[in-house]
Amino acid sequence: MLTYVLRRIGLGLTVLLATLVAAFLLFFAGPADPAQAMCPEQRCSPERLTEIRENLGLDRPLAAQFTEYFGGLFVGRDFEFAGDVVHCSAPCLGVSFLTKRPVAEEIFTRFPATALLALGTVAVFLAVGITIGVVTARARGSALDRLLIGGSQAFGAIPYYVVALVFALYLTRIHGILPQAVPLSDGLPGFLAGLLAPCLILGLVYSAGYARYTRSSMIETLATDYVRTARSKGISEGRVLRTHALRGALGPVVTILGLDVAALLSGTLVTEKIFEIDGIGKLSIDALVRDDLPIIMGTVLVTAVLVVTMNLVVDIAYSLIDPRVRLS
Repeated sequence: MLTYVLRRIGLGLTVLLATLVAAFLLFFAGPADPAQAMCPEQRCSPERLTEIRENLGLDRPLAAQFTEYFGGLFVGRDFEFAGDVVHCSAPCLGVSFLTKRPVAEEIFTRFPATALLALGTVAVFLAVGITIGVVTARARGSALDRLLIGGSQAFGAIPYYVVALVFALYLTRIHGILPQAVPLSDGLPGFLAGLLAPCLILGLVYSAGYARYTRSSMIETLATDYVRTARSKGISEGRVLRTHALRGALGPVVTILGLDVAALLSGTLVTEKIFEIDGIGKLSIDALVRDDLPIIMGTVLVTAVLVVTMNLVVDIAYSLIDPRVRLS
């Protein structure tokens, strides 16, 4: 087990390094001009652009820029803007071209909002999706099975942005059935109340897929020998479902859950933009619009770390949930 974990950590670090190199080349060796992003064309002379590039170190060889960026992850860096020196503490992901604040600070101050949105969404789609999956697996082929699975597939087929826009427009802004989102700085109770609408709609959309995954896995597990043996011993049907069948059926669901949690923690762009939640997703969209390359690259690296970490967690959890699986 320990050997497996260490091997996966080494593989994960390799993936992160490759992602770092690819992201750096994509953003800093690409056609976009960071100096231009910091100084609009109509107000910048060529001399001013040259000065900005020198302050950012963009006039140096690409290898030297990458070495400094990579070193900043461990020891920090200093940046100069119009004569002012800005210190970026480790792990330094750069400094925003527009706000002049460290990227890590920009991301981590918005992470709690995204994390709470992700946790609420996970609670909704696990409760709804797994419940529908178990019920339909038990009632396989019945009218209830066709109704629930058909309804979830139809709901999941609607483009998410359409559902989210309608939900936000009618339930929060026009009729006020659910409260609108407020900044986390306004207080935790108000912020949590504002998450009801986005968590509900995002969770219901995700639950459609989890209902199908759980149903398929439960049907397969209910036909296994150990479930039939449990029933033959006179164990109640509810206990057979909870203790034996569901535990064995959750393996594939956990695998998908890990990737979805990583994606949610990395920022739900459409949801945060529509419901005006000041999280990582909204930060990413604003950075794309304003060509704030350090913010974009920082969110890419944070996403990579989350995906690698969740993959490792899922592999370990898989062996704990399903006793038939052993990691070596």
